[in-house]
Amino acid sequence: MAYTLILLRHGQSAWNKSNQFTGWVDVPLTEQGIEEAKYGGQLMAKKNVLPDIVFTSMLRRSIETAFYALDQTDRLWIPVKRSWRLNERHYGDLQGKNKSEIRQEYGDKQFMIWRRSYATPPPDIKSDNKYNQANDPRYKGDPVPKAEALKNVVARVEPYFKSDIEPELKAGKTVLIAAHGNSIRAIVKMLDGLSDDVISHVNIPTGIPLVYKLDENFKPIVPRGEYLDPEKAAAGAKAVANQGK
Repeated sequence: MAYTLILLRHGQSAWNKSNQFTGWVDVPLTEQGIEEAKYGGQLMAKKNVLPDIVFTSMLRRSIETAFYALDQTDRLWIPVKRSWRLNERHYGDLQGKNKSEIRQEYGDKQFMIWRRSYATPPPDIKSDNKYNQANDPRYKGDPVPKAEALKNVVARVEPYFKSDIEPELKAGKTVLIAAHGNSIRAIVKMLDGLSDDVISHVNIPTGIPLVYKLDENFKPIVPRGEYLDPEKAAAGAKAVANQGK
């Protein structure tokens, strides 16, 4: 039996458009982002890849993307589970700052370390930073990071995947995860067993469903999965790679 997992990065957010580090800051989708989310749903409907349950982060751009995508599949009625463990990587004190300006201030090498290093997080967010989530009620009782590298995202995503998502797949359900560039990269790394170096070069486009068929051991039948619109996904991944330039 093959299990079906759909990974969907949220559509363009307001801070994607303005080229800002977003992280755990709760910004909405743009009009373009809404259309991207709808397109993702249209692709799922056209290809008859229909989810039975959806998992999202606690951030509205993920939640909104799931809503608009599911509306296109006539599946707004399916169960939804939300968890901070699917949140975007916490960008620490870079949250809210313009990527191009950070690159100019600190240079290409440091910029890329903060943006793409597997194990090196950006500077911790300061307690008086207005983009600090320490007192956000949605995370009451849960740990709020001061900054994260992708390594930290993998550490929080993997146990949640095994405890909450794998059982739904084992039950024969098609699972949709509407999340973020880095939380999806964490899942891709985990499923495909990618090295720390290889995952640093993986970019996830917005709004294009990435479908994994998994075997009984939850290993990909097709490595790296299959995008429902490969051409548009390639262009979108290239755009993500060029952010900050």
